[in-house]
Amino acid sequence: MTRAATEVAQVRGVLADQVAISIPLDPYLSLKALATYAGLSVRTLRDHLADSSHPLPCYRVGGKILVRRGEFDQWVQEYRQAGPVDVLAIADEILGQKSQRRR
Repeated sequence: MTRAATEVAQVRGVLADQVAISIPLDPYLSLKALATYAGLSVRTLRDHLADSSHPLPCYRVGGKILVRRGEFDQWVQEYRQAGPVDVLAIADEILGQKSQRRR
């Protein structure tokens, strides 16, 4: 039996009595890391930070902007859509709002 096979055989007989998770489950992400995670550009994320109606929650530490992954996941749920988008209904709603403002 080779040395590697012997080491593996010895490890197989060990039972863990404790599990330690070394990866944070809800990490703080920089905008660059969040862009990779979310599939969005950093510029788009910055636009959402400044959105007055539904701003992306963040933490500003010095000049660094951090977003907690769990908070991003909750925030993005507001953009969830089920089924096809009715473009005509959206256009009618926008046009109706504009005509009401003119009155």
